[in-house]
Amino acid sequence: MRARVLSGMRPTGALHLGHYHGALKNWVRLQHEYDSFFFVADWHALTTHYEDREVIERNVYDMVIDWIAAGLDPDLCTLFIQSRLPEHAELFTLLAMGTPTAWLERVPTHRDQIEHLSDRDLATYGFLGYPLLQAADILIYKAAYVPVGEDQDSHVELTREVARRFNHLYGRSPRFEADVAAALAKLPPEQQELLERQRREFGQGGDAAALGNGEALIRAALGSRHGFSAEDGELLLGHLKGTGRAVLHEPQALHTEVTKLPGLDGQKMSKSYGNTIEMREEPAQVEAKIRRMPTDPQRVRRSDPGDPARCPVWQFHQVYSDATTKQWAHDGCTTAGIGCLDCKQPVIAAILREQQPWRERAEQYLTNPKHVHWIVEMGTERARTVARQTMKDVRDVMGLSY
Repeated sequence: MRARVLSGMRPTGALHLGHYHGALKNWVRLQHEYDSFFFVADWHALTTHYEDREVIERNVYDMVIDWIAAGLDPDLCTLFIQSRLPEHAELFTLLAMGTPTAWLERVPTHRDQIEHLSDRDLATYGFLGYPLLQAADILIYKAAYVPVGEDQDSHVELTREVARRFNHLYGRSPRFEADVAAALAKLPPEQQELLERQRREFGQGGDAAALGNGEALIRAALGSRHGFSAEDGELLLGHLKGTGRAVLHEPQALHTEVTKLPGLDGQKMSKSYGNTIEMREEPAQVEAKIRRMPTDPQRVRRSDPGDPARCPVWQFHQVYSDATTKQWAHDGCTTAGIGCLDCKQPVIAAILREQQPWRERAEQYLTNPKHVHWIVEMGTERARTVARQTMKDVRDVMGLSY
């Protein structure tokens, strides 16, 4: 069984090239390697855009079309909408009962968004709680990995802390010790002894290698020991970590290579900065935007040599051009051998080549929107099956199954 990855995007507008190179390109690769769940985070969009309800529905389906156009295959991954699954809200509510507010206030992106979205009223419980809702999104699918950039590590670490606290509060049933002993008895004596040694080393010194060895031993038992169930594995994982039964699984951040594409002005590509190229933007508009891009401000005349380090167009060459083209652009700029419009032409051609298959794949869904709705409906039902099982486990240990 493949490990599961989970990620989502907020539907706040048309996706642009920054979204593709920063996340989508990575998702397309991951769907071939993992059990991949990707969701439309429409509730998250409301945490900062709660007054923009008229555009959310259009943005939701436009974004799914962009995902499929980029190469996500509904037969290989699960695509779904967050708000269609009330289980997310239920787990968020139950986790909120035991999560300290200080944990939410210290998330770096919480402070950053308050500074960068000063034109919006963010003094709401929804905005304060969005990192916990994000944790619920991950934990409800027992995701092993969350693909993120390093700037999002804090969200995954908060998710791990929330899972750890929940397991500590609710993972130890009155029969926990007896159940652990029964699960251990299903292992050969030498594996029992090895697991106990790994547990002591992790508990006494926090030895990460011991924890990894213990987890590997339990996973191997799941695949090879007759009568050793998934519940036995969860019990022994909790025993190994000293938290009780691992009702909620702690995910790991999956750091993969991410290409950061700047905006047309050299800043971060963002709709709010007005410096984006949309994934399915018309070729004429793409060409016009790139031709208007600012270049090295010190290269006033065509005969003036330039410095690529000062030019936003050079950053696009870093993403789109091969070594030969980059050398041509660098040498031509620094010697004034080429003009700025000459330098931009290979970038224009490369972006149009990249976009062409996206526009072609999107066309069938734009002309038949019901097909998109059906894809999302099927994905949502697959996700619901997993979410409901997790919520059954959560309610059981919290004493809510009456």
